[in-house]
Amino acid sequence: MSWRVVVVSSRAKLELKLGYLVVRGTEVRRVLLDEISVLLIENTGCVISVALMEALWEHKIDVVFCDSHHFPSALLVSLNGNYETSARLSVQMAWTKEAKEAVWSAIIKEKINKQAHALRIVGNIDAANQVNQYAENIQSGDSTNREAHAAKVYFNAIMGHTFSRKESSRINEALNYGYTLILSAVCRVIVSAGYMTQLGIFHHSVFNQFNLGSDIMEPFRPLVDMKALSLPIGEELSPESKRILVEVLNDPVMVNGSKTTVLSAIETYTRSVLDALANNDVSRITFYDYCEG
Repeated sequence: MSWRVVVVSSRAKLELKLGYLVVRGTEVRRVLLDEISVLLIENTGCVISVALMEALWEHKIDVVFCDSHHFPSALLVSLNGNYETSARLSVQMAWTKEAKEAVWSAIIKEKINKQAHALRIVGNIDAANQVNQYAENIQSGDSTNREAHAAKVYFNAIMGHTFSRKESSRINEALNYGYTLILSAVCRVIVSAGYMTQLGIFHHSVFNQFNLGSDIMEPFRPLVDMKALSLPIGEELSPESKRILVEVLNDPVMVNGSKTTVLSAIETYTRSVLDALANNDVSRITFYDYCEG
């Protein structure tokens, strides 16, 4: 199973050789493709061969490209993630409104409960209880938008009352960086399972190529939030801070009573959501749990 997260932060030439990713910079580094789950290219001075690109999508490796400010801006997504893609698209188009609303409600309830757990970790019990109450009052498809009400309480409690997701700040840069990593991992599973990332169950923006990934990733956002809170204080998001954020994919969580990584949990959970949608059975969803201690 692939598990490495490879970050290329300096100018380099990236090539394929005998099943290895070869990075030729000030030093030459080689990593076996079978071990790589995510390749994050941070430097716009990097050059990548087409042969390597082909090998990356054949190995279903997430490739995240950063812009000139070193922030994730694009994903490499294969057009042929599964030999049954056409059949999967038919299944995806046939997802019922009932199934989508039920699954979305379950996802949002789990996200809100994970936010409450994060608040308990930082010691804000009152806010955690209030957020939990929103989770208990979710209606089908979250028609009363409990998600937004919970988010307001959650972010005010965990980030401070002056915090806004719309402002330009170091903490928002950290959140966006981490969320993009989670999104890329979710989209990798969606594509490899033969589904289209554009067709969501709640998100439906014509400008978002990853609507379904944006839907499915929601319960993992609090993991990024906690990472962002742990970062060294500073005005800019440093290379060290980015390294800490990347490590969220390797952090331990529990799935079905066993310890695993966030990356592995994303795969299990994402496939279970797709299964739940196809079978109109929300009980098939496998959520992760925090590791205690």
